Amino acid sequence: QVQLVESGGGLVQAGGSLRLSCAASGRTFSGYAMGWFRQAPGKEREFVAAIIAGGRTYYSDSVKGRFTISRDNAGNTVYLQMNSLKPEDTAVYYCAGGPLQMTIASMTRWSEYDYWGQGTQVTVSS
Repeated sequence: QVQLVESGGGLVQAGGSLRLSCAASGRTFSGYAMGWFRQAPGKEREFVAAIIAGGRTYYSDSVKGRFTISRDNAGNTVYLQMNSLKPEDTAVYYCAGGPLQMTIASMTRWSEYDYWGQGTQVTVSS
C-alpha cells in the first residue's frame, strides 16, 4: 500500500504560480511511476503530467511549457510546479502512483494508476 497526500493548492491570479506537493508513505516510493491528474466541475478527470522509469517526464499539451513535474525519492515526494496559470487550470488536482514501467500510452489513463491522494483545489482567478 502507498498513501498519498497532496498539498499546496490555493487561490492565485492568472499568470501566477503554485507548487503542488504529494507526500508518499508506505512502500518504496521510487518503485512507482507518479502522475498528476485534474478534474474540473462537470468534467472528466484528465491527465496533466507523469514521471516514469528513468525519470522521463510527459505532459499534456495544455500544460506543456508551463508545468514541471519532479520527484525527490529520498524525500518520498513528487512535485508539480505550475507557472503562468490560467483560469482554465482551475480544478482539483490529484497525484497518483502506478507501475514504474508504464508505457507512454498507459500513463495518461487514470485507470492505470493504483494509488490516489485526496486531491487539492487550485483556483485561478481572471
